Amino acid sequence: MGQLSRRAYGLALVAAAATLWSTAGLFVRLLDLDIWTILGWRSLFAALSLFLLTACLNGRKTPQAMSAIGWVGLAAIPIAAISMGSYVVALKLTTVANVMTVYATVPFVAAAIAFLWIRERIGPRALIASAGALLGVATMAGNATRLEDIAGNAVAFLMTLAFATQLVMARRYPALDMAPINAAGAALCAVIVWPLMASGVPQLSQLLILALSGVTNTALAYILFLTGGRHVPSAEAGLVGLLDVVLAPLWVWLAFREYPGQAAILGGSIVLASVVAYLSTGLRRNVPSSA
Repeated sequence: MGQLSRRAYGLALVAAAATLWSTAGLFVRLLDLDIWTILGWRSLFAALSLFLLTACLNGRKTPQAMSAIGWVGLAAIPIAAISMGSYVVALKLTTVANVMTVYATVPFVAAAIAFLWIRERIGPRALIASAGALLGVATMAGNATRLEDIAGNAVAFLMTLAFATQLVMARRYPALDMAPINAAGAALCAVIVWPLMASGVPQLSQLLILALSGVTNTALAYILFLTGGRHVPSAEAGLVGLLDVVLAPLWVWLAFREYPGQAAILGGSIVLASVVAYLSTGLRRNVPSSA
């Protein structure tokens, strides 16, 4: 496979992963269940899928792969659980557009954490883009009038903070296998919310939606992004990953007529423009000259 073919292959896989991630809000809107029941069952199916993925990738060495995560991996497990759990809670509290607007700031939150933790220098491009993203979030959050929207935005930021921490951990410890960590994080999330869930098993149709959500939004998307990301520059993968932010509000608008509101559209546009400008500029700098 030539370099161009590998790049096209990688871009296709990353785009497919972002598309799968973008359907999370759609699945949550399809479920007529309380937050904790959705979170518990979705986390259970996600954990089973990721444990199966870990077993397929490692075969007989699966126990060694699980134990090899070390103390860093153990510390990452509750962070993964927070990231997964807060995502569903935020989607239940506020609009998908609000959640995605906050989530789109993850590159800049990760840059701030990397600076504080591993002293990774923040360049002027990142600072300018971060200021733009902050303006976008402030535009969206400042116009939130419902208590649920304010709470949902706060939980969405907690999700963003947890996910950004995972990204920096993966950069700080490149040998860390994130598949078993995310599997254990999903299992921990299911265990924590289990006492809060409604008793009994959901209807078969609801259970199928929960299973499909856990498998596609977590395991399959993870496989696609992990595989595709090996064939494209990280900045380019991040840029294509923004499809998640654009598509997620679109699906719920088409299916449920969930209008995001003018503030969310304006704020989201500012955040998206900041992220695109930051990533595309970095990508152009990393493209070798053809001369």
